[in-house]
Amino acid sequence: MTFQELKAGIEKAAETAPKQGKSIKLQLDEGPIYIDMTEDQARVSEEDKEADTVITTTVDVLDQLRTGQLNPMMAMMSGKVKIKGDMGLAMKLQGLLS
Repeated sequence: MTFQELKAGIEKAAETAPKQGKSIKLQLDEGPIYIDMTEDQARVSEEDKEADTVITTTVDVLDQLRTGQLNPMMAMMSGKVKIKGDMGLAMKLQGLLS
């Protein structure tokens, strides 16, 4: 999976994502993906803005999480995924990656 494929998948999932009143930023090697869920319609961009939750990882690790090849807890414990901010919000991200 490429950065653009990941972003496109998140954009599609964001169309039906429930309003959370918060924002998530995926900090990836290729650049940030900012998911603003404060409006009725979630918006996805490549802006590098402050977010309620920042998840630092790689596209490859996100793809492994999405396909079930990697357990989310193991990814965090091994340092492949770092989360700053609202952990509960981070857990809801999985729905956007499916």
